[in-house]
Amino acid sequence: MTTATPARNAANDIRPIIVKKVIMEAHAAHHGGAWKIAYADFVTAMMAFFLLMWLLGMTDEEKRKGLADYFAPTLVEMRQESAGSNGLLGGDSIVSADNYPHRAGQTGTRSMTIPRDSSGGQSEARQAAAETAKLVAIERAIERELANEPQLQQLASQIRMMQTDEGLQIDLMEGANFAMFASGTDTLLPQARALVDSVARNIASAPNTIIVRGHTDAVPFRVGQVMNNWMLSTARAERTRAALARAGVGSSRFSRIEGVADQEPLLANSPGDPRNRRIAITLRRQTPRPSEPPVRISASIVPIRPQ
Repeated sequence: MTTATPARNAANDIRPIIVKKVIMEAHAAHHGGAWKIAYADFVTAMMAFFLLMWLLGMTDEEKRKGLADYFAPTLVEMRQESAGSNGLLGGDSIVSADNYPHRAGQTGTRSMTIPRDSSGGQSEARQAAAETAKLVAIERAIERELANEPQLQQLASQIRMMQTDEGLQIDLMEGANFAMFASGTDTLLPQARALVDSVARNIASAPNTIIVRGHTDAVPFRVGQVMNNWMLSTARAERTRAALARAGVGSSRFSRIEGVADQEPLLANSPGDPRNRRIAITLRRQTPRPSEPPVRISASIVPIRPQ
């Protein structure tokens, strides 16, 4: 007996498709490799930073100034008012100077700050020039007073003024017919007091500190005397300081009182000359005077023919 196999239903043989939807948590992204790249960049930056610190620590001041000048090519010149277009370089060439700031906190036309202690800084040079102008004005004022006061006109030759790296030096010198102090003492004579008062009137309002130095000639004291040129020069410097203070110069402005005896003669070839006996009053500079580069002078030399 033969049994017939029922025919399969094609619709029953199709398997269902199951779609599984997986929702990942927010922290799952951290398990990737992006953080490794960021960490490697951080370590590289830190290594470069510490290498830079080490190099700066191993470099002296002169080389650091050279590096500052290299990255500040416009340090030498500074234009007061620069302007340009909206082009790539603002209308300037790459070597043009600009009014960059020279001190932290100031603004400029470029986002660049020149180190304050770099060589050739413009701010210090301007301050030194302004202070020199003030010291020259004091010098001129003293000269005018000596020329206009009949009592002081005859003493004009006893004062010498000059601008030095230390400041304005005012030398009050003795002479053949003029003595500032009684012989061998620190007693200030009336004419010398008038000269000191004139100097005091012109320097009283200046902010500079003051050094007073006493000088003597090389004539020694007699054997057996307690006084010597060292003691005498110091005593005369102190007496002059006291006279300046009484004439209106603030006591806090005196920074040093010195006696150098005959060790710094005005006339080295004539150690006994009375002009070596002097008082030097120095108004100290607040800003050091910059060193000036050597000036080249070219001249044609014309030979002189014998007559």
